[in-house]
Amino acid sequence: MMCGADTQLDPDEPGDGEESAVGSAVVFSSLLEDSAEDLYDTAPCGYLSTLMDGEIAKVNGTLLGWLGYRREELVGARRFTDLLTAAGRLYHETHYAPLLRMHGEARELALDLVAADGRRLPALVTAVVKSSEDGQPLLVRVTVFDARERRSYERELLESKRKAERERERLQRLTSTLQRTLLPDALPDIDGVEVAAHYHAASSDQVGGDFYDLFPLGGDQWGFFLGDVCGKGPEAAVLTSLTRYALRAAAVHDADPSSVLTTLNTVLRQQRRPGAPRFCTVVFGVLEPDGDGFTVVLAGGGHPPALVIRATGEVDVLETPGGQLVGALPHPRFTGNSTRLDPGDVLVLYTDGLTEARRADGTMLEEEGLAEIAAGLAGQRAEAVVKSLVDVLTEWSGEPSDDTAVLAIGHPGAIHPEARC
Repeated sequence: MMCGADTQLDPDEPGDGEESAVGSAVVFSSLLEDSAEDLYDTAPCGYLSTLMDGEIAKVNGTLLGWLGYRREELVGARRFTDLLTAAGRLYHETHYAPLLRMHGEARELALDLVAADGRRLPALVTAVVKSSEDGQPLLVRVTVFDARERRSYERELLESKRKAERERERLQRLTSTLQRTLLPDALPDIDGVEVAAHYHAASSDQVGGDFYDLFPLGGDQWGFFLGDVCGKGPEAAVLTSLTRYALRAAAVHDADPSSVLTTLNTVLRQQRRPGAPRFCTVVFGVLEPDGDGFTVVLAGGGHPPALVIRATGEVDVLETPGGQLVGALPHPRFTGNSTRLDPGDVLVLYTDGLTEARRADGTMLEEEGLAEIAAGLAGQRAEAVVKSLVDVLTEWSGEPSDDTAVLAIGHPGAIHPEARC
């Protein structure tokens, strides 16, 4: 129909756009009606309907193609359980069927279907019971999703996880072995002296940076040290090894504690590399018999001061003021101190993992708090002192987040009469 300028359109007559929309709707509806059965039969997933006894009543072409069966070989001829592996049939009886009976559905069950040629088809199965209006179960509708790629991915993921776990275990063994090489296998026996130590690496994946040692210097003298290198992991292990052997070698040449630290400083400075700072804090000391006690001479390089827990209940803090980090400066100054261990006294060296222990509220133990706690340990032998300090560490921080080392050297002889009980 031609329309001029004065032409009036009938409001009840559909326009071109409306005719197009109506026509499209009719065609679309027709396509849906024509393709409903085709959609079922060629859907991207498998469809299966069974009677309540499991007999297959209907199956779509997709599932037939996956399994390699003809329709007449399944419909009315087999049960759903006939398509399952032996393990699948057991799972059907113990899980699948009970879920259908109790809940009327079973969702995303991982099952293997057996194809006509014996191949296994990994699948995810969801089943729903269709009931009549009066609630009587009529049949079971089953949807089957091909899970071959998913199963392959899961296997690859599982194998990757196993490889990662094996690698982690290997790394932990290597780390543990390496850590043992950086600490003495056992502390030596010294006449008239009791020694005890504790070491805790904050991470099982890395080598800790704390270290200690006690070794003979010849005659009646014994050298000892405790310290903390910068960093963790392989670099820290290299630095720890270098530090331990440098301290031992320097002490054989000249046992004066300040001289030993000076030599160590020179060694660390010579071994410096760009981007790999090499410095540490350390206390080095010499123990020597002196009448009924022992003389202790020590020097510190940037390390927390040693403590002497006296049998009388007092705690002496062996400060080494001005002692600078070892390896950080070309010409550092190291200061010394000396004391005497009488019967019942215990010398304690520790790293900052102990004094920096924090409670949940953020309170830090610190050196003053440690000295107060140490005063309550008077009269205890070296091993008991170490155990008590470890208990304090655990009480304060649970699982310590920093490496911690403690070395105690005690004179367990007859305790002074004025010592506290």
